[in-house]
Amino acid sequence: MFTLPTDEKATGVMIYTHNMFIRGKAVTKQSSRVSVWLRNESAPDYIHLLMAQVTNFSCRETRKLSYPEMYLPTGQIIGFHLTPPARDPLDYDETEKNRRMQPVTVLIGTFIFNGAIRISAQVDLGTSITSAHTIWMSIYNVRVSNPQLEQMGEIQVPMLLVRPEQVGFGLGI
Repeated sequence: MFTLPTDEKATGVMIYTHNMFIRGKAVTKQSSRVSVWLRNESAPDYIHLLMAQVTNFSCRETRKLSYPEMYLPTGQIIGFHLTPPARDPLDYDETEKNRRMQPVTVLIGTFIFNGAIRISAQVDLGTSITSAHTIWMSIYNVRVSNPQLEQMGEIQVPMLLVRPEQVGFGLGI
């Protein structure tokens, strides 16, 4: 059984890959701001998770697995957020001029994320996402759902990190 060193903490997170949904406690340094941790150069190659609950969608029938400890390659992660109701301060300045919230639907596997991206008021979404050249993008005020997991219902999160090159962005009608 793993024992946390005094300089580390375990924070509830929800992780999305192409074929898995993982809920567990990510092991990080005490000083880490977990909601934006993956953006840092110090992000690990593998995320160490405790009490991992894995829903695997790559089989004919959805499989649920549990592990007391799990190591997940960070490169496989497409979406990442704190487990509600936990929250960190948002990663932008609300008073910043010439910025707006663009409502979007983000698709990761069978998951649907309805939220908003903060972009320049001078450009459209296409220009913003193609010129950003960022590995991680924040989506705000997100409603998470999955038609294949009706029992999950809808989850509300203040901020979600996604890899923009691995998701689809839909604009409302």
